[in-house]
Amino acid sequence: MSATTSGLQPVVTGMKCQVCGETLPVGAPLTFTCPAATTSDRHHVMAFVSDISPFRPIEDGNPYIAFRRYLAVDALGAALGLDDQSRERIIRDANSRIAQVYGTGFTFTPMLRSDALSDELGFSNDGGIWIKDETHNVGGSHKARHIFTELLHLLMVEEAGVAPWTRATRPRLAIASCGNAAIAASTLARSVEWPIEVFVPVAASEPVLATLSALGAHVTVCPRRDTDPAGDPCVHRFREAVGNGSIPFGVQGTENFWCLDGGRTIGWEMATSLDRPLDRIVVQVGGGAFASCVGSALRSVGIHPALSLVQAEGCAPLARAWERAQASGGARNAGARWNECMWPWEQEPHSLADGILDDETYDWVGCLDAMADTGGAPIVARESTVVKAFELATSLTNIKVSPTGAAGLAGVLEMRNSLTADERVGIVFSGVSR
Repeated sequence: MSATTSGLQPVVTGMKCQVCGETLPVGAPLTFTCPAATTSDRHHVMAFVSDISPFRPIEDGNPYIAFRRYLAVDALGAALGLDDQSRERIIRDANSRIAQVYGTGFTFTPMLRSDALSDELGFSNDGGIWIKDETHNVGGSHKARHIFTELLHLLMVEEAGVAPWTRATRPRLAIASCGNAAIAASTLARSVEWPIEVFVPVAASEPVLATLSALGAHVTVCPRRDTDPAGDPCVHRFREAVGNGSIPFGVQGTENFWCLDGGRTIGWEMATSLDRPLDRIVVQVGGGAFASCVGSALRSVGIHPALSLVQAEGCAPLARAWERAQASGGARNAGARWNECMWPWEQEPHSLADGILDDETYDWVGCLDAMADTGGAPIVARESTVVKAFELATSLTNIKVSPTGAAGLAGVLEMRNSLTADERVGIVFSGVSR
């Protein structure tokens, strides 16, 4: 790593839709979706255009400073006329405010070999399971990483003087979530005193609701309505709020593609944390932004471990999309075939890992690209395996991980017989147990 960002220019030059090919300049403020997307057609998602070569992050414990020049939000600030010092100050100040609310700001999270899990699963001393522990991150999960670049976008727009509001008239932020993402978004919103509305399912847990209340979020419970189209009722109510002027502040790239910016820090940390690369990374998938970001980040720096993506058998639209894409022209660049490949899960989603039960894998295009590029494939984990993974995670590590956060391990269990004893496998414990 180099020691300073002084004089380094942002590398992101624009955005391009992975579905229709529409482009946007990186300096387009308060633009959250593809220009071709409409309220009735969200089947569009933007990807960042950049050339990260060579990859030279700086020495800083804050990943948003260490990888700043590779983030689209830094390029946005530069395009809006903010100088280098101002952009760095905005990031550091926002992180300090978050630490005042949560107790810690963003830092690099560890990625360490679990000797107990590696031994339990029969790996050799050369192979094994490496865990990236996100449970001590802001909000207790990886979700805040995505949302932080959405917040930085808003703060840079305000700093540049191009926001169509004042601090006193800020529009509400909005998010659809059943748990960790809602807590992450509400933590960030509280840190800058920005009002937020959270759309939650009927089954939202009392601990989550209590945490949201303590953070000052306005909570709207969303039962399924007979008049709703297919899909998550929380997302339907969220989209209605955005249509009425709220700002999307969640982890679906179809609703705010800036979430796909900050999520890449996880993959870049993986790229810099190990002396020897992993052979495979197994990641759990709900809406897909997490896996899409890990895949795009590693690809951007020329690291290509096989990426296997896991869903529970009680809700597995990604595996279905993979099969449809393979049969209709290939898994790579399948965005133009959205209607053929991805639609909401027809049955009522169910699993102990309830945080990955998104009716639709919104960021499936990036997920399929990542698997196709690396020789990976989707995994559908049986519910018994999801339960076993949680039991092993809690009994063999000292990490207070949730069933959702441990679901990547379920994927390893499902494919263990196809892995060699020397294979180096990475997983992410992505959410704390509440």
